[in-house]
Amino acid sequence: MSSYAVLDFETTGLSPSYGARPTEIAVVIVSGGKIIDRYQSLMNPGLPYEIQTLTGISNAMVRGAPSVESVMRKAMEFVGPQFIAAHNAAFDSKFWDSELRGMQRPRRPAFACSMLLARRLFPDAPNHKLGTLVRTLHLPATGRSHRALADAEATAYLLLHIQQELRRRFGLAAVSHELLIAIQTADRGQLDACVQRHRGAGK
Repeated sequence: MSSYAVLDFETTGLSPSYGARPTEIAVVIVSGGKIIDRYQSLMNPGLPYEIQTLTGISNAMVRGAPSVESVMRKAMEFVGPQFIAAHNAAFDSKFWDSELRGMQRPRRPAFACSMLLARRLFPDAPNHKLGTLVRTLHLPATGRSHRALADAEATAYLLLHIQQELRRRFGLAAVSHELLIAIQTADRGQLDACVQRHRGAGK
């Protein structure tokens, strides 16, 4: 997994199924073990925005922002054909997929999820929230949490740490997207067996 995209959304609510829309997106591109490019934008969700306390993003900030459609088009072009990862990817992938469907774009492969991966690799962490993992694993501080760029960068550093830990623990030369998906979908406590199965399959 030498090159991939890490994304994060801030939104008006928990699910597009209940009418929630994105208010901000950030995407960072990771290649060669470091962040090499970034894209970030607020966007106007076209409906009242009510969770400023959590994100610091106000109605005034999004009122003059570009439309969701125009920002998402740019974000999709920025990601291109690369694999995508996110922290708590079940949340971010819902919004990504919803906007893809609206633009009649094809679905990408499964998102790698740094939260699920951290649960398998670091089961003794106090919890697996992004901020807790950043502090527990002594990862670089990236700025205010619950803003898209800071969270995307923090997730990128967490994923780099996860890949480094997998290489160290199992003597792997490389960590593929397929291996990360296999690990995050494996039963907890089955990390060793999952890696060995993957190694035996020649992945």
